[in-house]
Amino acid sequence: MNFNTSANDVISVSSLNRMARDLLESGLPPMWIGGEISNLTLAASGHAYFSLKDGGAQIRCVMFRHKLSLLPFRLAEGMQVELKGLVTLYEARGDFQINVDTMRSAGLGRLYEAFEKLKAKLNAEGLFEHARKRALPAHPRAIGIVTSPAAAALRDVVTTLARRMPSIPVILYPAQVQGESAARQIAAAIQQASARQEVDVLIVCRGGGSIEDLWSFNEEIVARALAACTIPTVSGVGHETDFTICDFVADRRAPTPTAAAELVSPSQEQLRLQLEQGKRGLERALSRLLTDKSQRLDYLARRLAHPGDKLRRQAQALSQAGDRLQRGLDTLFSRRRWALQLASSRMQRHQPQLAQQQQQLVRLAERMQRGISQTLHRQQQLLQRHHATLEAMNPEAVLSRGYAIVQKRDGQAVKSPQELLNQERVLLRLAEGITEAIIDHPQGAQPELPF
Repeated sequence: MNFNTSANDVISVSSLNRMARDLLESGLPPMWIGGEISNLTLAASGHAYFSLKDGGAQIRCVMFRHKLSLLPFRLAEGMQVELKGLVTLYEARGDFQINVDTMRSAGLGRLYEAFEKLKAKLNAEGLFEHARKRALPAHPRAIGIVTSPAAAALRDVVTTLARRMPSIPVILYPAQVQGESAARQIAAAIQQASARQEVDVLIVCRGGGSIEDLWSFNEEIVARALAACTIPTVSGVGHETDFTICDFVADRRAPTPTAAAELVSPSQEQLRLQLEQGKRGLERALSRLLTDKSQRLDYLARRLAHPGDKLRRQAQALSQAGDRLQRGLDTLFSRRRWALQLASSRMQRHQPQLAQQQQQLVRLAERMQRGISQTLHRQQQLLQRHHATLEAMNPEAVLSRGYAIVQKRDGQAVKSPQELLNQERVLLRLAEGITEAIIDHPQGAQPELPF
């Protein structure tokens, strides 16, 4: 490719990087590349930055948000993937990288697979259960730290503890936090802190890094040591997006070592503020109490008097009460005497009327008796007349004089010969019983009864 430059021409760094980028993009077409994801960072912008590596090399990669959102899975450290992208150069830094266009999973990486396997195993044993998590002490007497003496995380934790509560002693249990023997040293430091019982809470921490850098905190020996520790523990490993087995086993997880220090230590500024507020409240309460007691004392002092004076006042009050009682009794007797006299005079006035009313009542009783007798006599006479009338109309009385009642078989009384057929049987009701008869009309007078 001809860039129109001679051997003696001087070009800028920007021009060189641009030429290199053009060479890469034009010389290497988009291709599929396989490897393991490492150093994954999910930016706030939505872009993903990571390294793709194999056993002998690695290359930086970037996958922009609009491409990343199309993936059917979520990126994670240690994943084995196959990606297709354009090999290019990031001019601003001169970084050789791949702009990823698409990606497919090629199976979980070795470390990621081991992480998930151990996580499932310990979870099945109940090491992650919330019920076994212990509360952190609000005011620890001493704080322990398990980390490397050279780690930046130790400086962050110690600085935070000194700022928040410098009076709390800090004890370091040193251990390597990266390398082949790191897991054994971390587990031994946790066991040492648990055996000594010098601290009330224990921080296990280190700074951020790749999944390989943090792998010591994913070892089973460290998880077992945390689970067996008799001291409340806080895991502060890596950055906020990093998760290790320690985070699940510890009593509390902090997103960073600094956050772990803030979790285990009270703030002296906050405590000082609380003490100041409590002091002001106590002063106000004492002031109110003293004011109330002073007023009460003044009130009691005004009421305090010599016993003789109190007896004289009570004797005077008793005498006045006796006088009022006597006057009240005199008034009451006078009123009752006047009422009695008034009632007696009224009774005298009404006594002649009572005698007259008694005489009138006797006369009315006599008149009522005579009226009742006359009414009974009239009713008896009327009853006798009705009885005589009924006797006269009684058919039985007629029958007793030799008469008979002719009835048909259905009991209907016969009033006319035309109601009867010749040879028809009828009933004759007599005074002393019933008999039957056969009708015999003159010849041709009535038709005969059909047979």
